[in-house]
Amino acid sequence: MNPFLFMLVFPFFAIESGGQQMYSGNLVMECDNTDETGPSPAFLYTCNGFRPSCSAFLIFRTQPLYDTVAAISKLMSTDPTELARINNIRDSNKILNLNKEVIVPVTCSCSGKYYQANTSYVLSMDENYFTIANSVYEGLTTCDSIQRNNVYERHNVDSGVKLQVPLRCACPTVSQTIEGTKYLLTYLITWKDSIAKISKRFKVSSQDLALANGFSSGEGDEIYPSTTLLVPLRSEPLSSQTRTLGQKGSLSKKWIIIGTVTGTFLAILFCCFFAGYLLWKKNRACGGAKLKWVLPKDIQLGIASVDQLLKIYKFEELEEASDGFSLQNRLSASVYKGCLKGRTVAIKQMGANAPKEVKILQKFNHFNLIGLYGVCEHDGACYLVYEFMENGSLNRWLEDKTSQESHSWNNRIRIALDVAKGLQYLHNFASPAYVHKDINSSNILLSKEVRAKISKFGLARSTENNNQNKNSSIKCRFESKGYLAPEYLEEGSVTTKTDVYAFGVVLLELITGRKAVYEHDGDGKEVMLSEEVVSSMGDEKHAKGKLNYLVDPRLQARHTLGFVIDQDELALCLLKLSIGCLEPEPSRRLSINEIVSTLMKIQMDTQSTETMFTV
Repeated sequence: MNPFLFMLVFPFFAIESGGQQMYSGNLVMECDNTDETGPSPAFLYTCNGFRPSCSAFLIFRTQPLYDTVAAISKLMSTDPTELARINNIRDSNKILNLNKEVIVPVTCSCSGKYYQANTSYVLSMDENYFTIANSVYEGLTTCDSIQRNNVYERHNVDSGVKLQVPLRCACPTVSQTIEGTKYLLTYLITWKDSIAKISKRFKVSSQDLALANGFSSGEGDEIYPSTTLLVPLRSEPLSSQTRTLGQKGSLSKKWIIIGTVTGTFLAILFCCFFAGYLLWKKNRACGGAKLKWVLPKDIQLGIASVDQLLKIYKFEELEEASDGFSLQNRLSASVYKGCLKGRTVAIKQMGANAPKEVKILQKFNHFNLIGLYGVCEHDGACYLVYEFMENGSLNRWLEDKTSQESHSWNNRIRIALDVAKGLQYLHNFASPAYVHKDINSSNILLSKEVRAKISKFGLARSTENNNQNKNSSIKCRFESKGYLAPEYLEEGSVTTKTDVYAFGVVLLELITGRKAVYEHDGDGKEVMLSEEVVSSMGDEKHAKGKLNYLVDPRLQARHTLGFVIDQDELALCLLKLSIGCLEPEPSRRLSINEIVSTLMKIQMDTQSTETMFTV
């Protein structure tokens, strides 16, 4: 080595502390790690490189919403031209195959203790730091690092907030630079990966790959899916080194081979696979990180008291039911469709509110409340298994202009009555009584038969011990503000009448087909649907003249002879009912019992009218 070059680089060797980055293991699946005693791989990769800033690469796998060059470059805040070039993609708007690996070029820079590539993300409903890190960014960031880079506590973040997201990257160390490494690639590990397989794909030695991640060698070191490895590269990664997961090109060949062997060989092969599976399971149990989420003992005792109606599932069962949590079965950021013993279910990965929701739903048994079948905890995450609702959420159902089912007054009234009956059970018949606190059209789910069930009980609170008038310690969400009662917004006071107010807004959405909060057509000011409807109704003498403006045009019914059926009285009754729920003073609002009885009468009248016109 040139002596002068040696003198330049020698001081940096003291910085390296072992020379390479440390593999995080399952620490990244937790959200309360600490680095008070020194940098931790549970956050990001340590600033120990030869340069404070460098070019680096990440591997991202396409998923719904992020399956084009344009969408991925926006998510990652990278140059779309460079992204297209390195992946050999000509059309930036071309939809790529699901689960296709995409090379993402980034600028990696030191920020405090850690290297990071900076991007931003707008938080959506039902998302949190954990789901952003592990579902949206697929492990290319961590819950702890998102928390560190934002001023918001992870349990109290409003939807619509723009978050700073640091991505996992690193620059080569001095020793790596001397050995010819120019770039580090952050690679997402999958179920069948190993250090040997990854090194073969990217044409690096197993030893170099192992040392780059703090392993002593490439043999016997356990790695986990949904975590990252750094791959040292001498040149830019090639698009030919990427793949699309889930391709079954070799499957037919496998079955041809299997079909040519004897039954005895198949039996031996099965035994070998089974033994290998048991060994893998044993090693995983011994080597895995300590689990963070534990099913509370009071829930376990409660489960025993109801004859095991709430099942404790193994993670392998949920994995098989959802086809390995495949993108094809993904319903939202954290919810997957699955099939358990012939029954279709929804599998949701939960955060901090999981134990509370389990404890609440375990007590309830009502047709209009979502059914919880079982729970599972795995590697610090909790999974809840719910009954599957084919028609999804009410807000999406109302937005679907092609659905003929949404054109029926009968269906909308029945949905309103289902929600009211669910609240009636919570307020009057549950022991103790509960206030849901988060009633909105996103949390009302519809079955195949268009029957409504209330879901999402993470913010629910008991009215036991006369605490229903105390201030709520739960911060309100941005999307929910059109559903929140004045006394809750102004004083934090929560009673069963808080749910009544929210129900009034849901009823307005059913009548008008509009969102609870939207931009006003006039001056662009954001207004509440409830405010607009109440002011539009005004004097009852003039209310009928405004019905055509307020009522969803899809609800206009025509007789077989061609004339429009007059349903103004029905619409007016429902609007008056909703306004009775929206009284600013809680004591003047209707009770849930009055709402149920009124809706039942309206439903009977509507059915009689439709029968009369169809006879």
